[in-house]
Amino acid sequence: MKKHHVSFTVNGDDTDVLCEADQTLLDVLRDELHLTGTKEGCGTGDCGACSVMLNGRLVCACLVLAGELEGQAVETIEGMAHGQELHPLQTKFLEHAALQCGVCTPGILVAAKALLDRNPDPSETEVRYWLAGNLCRCTGYDKIVHAVLDAAAEMRGA
Repeated sequence: MKKHHVSFTVNGDDTDVLCEADQTLLDVLRDELHLTGTKEGCGTGDCGACSVMLNGRLVCACLVLAGELEGQAVETIEGMAHGQELHPLQTKFLEHAALQCGVCTPGILVAAKALLDRNPDPSETEVRYWLAGNLCRCTGYDKIVHAVLDAAAEMRGA
């Protein structure tokens, strides 16, 4: 099968890959770039485990063809922390024990960051609505929602 050269940025770094026509962004992140934080849950865009930011927009990486990435900007869970310093959302998820098996956690964190970047003071209802596309099969969502609200308050300096 013919491979296509694609240049884009991942977490601010210029990236070049050779990909096949049927490879998804998720495939490229995990298999070519070895960024395994983004998880495959369903492969159909229904669970949100593979949520990443594409040009500032929240998307499921399993639904984006890698060949469409030319000139695009991708942000993954690996880009959330600054070196060893965790993002406040990551810290609050740990403090609130808002994770269990970890498959959904990266996608939820990316989605929650997208929400807080857009709305730094969301209500509980807004957090629940925004995260509705992210499924967690291990636990309820209360700890997740409270971790997001606590991180939002900390980020606002409240």
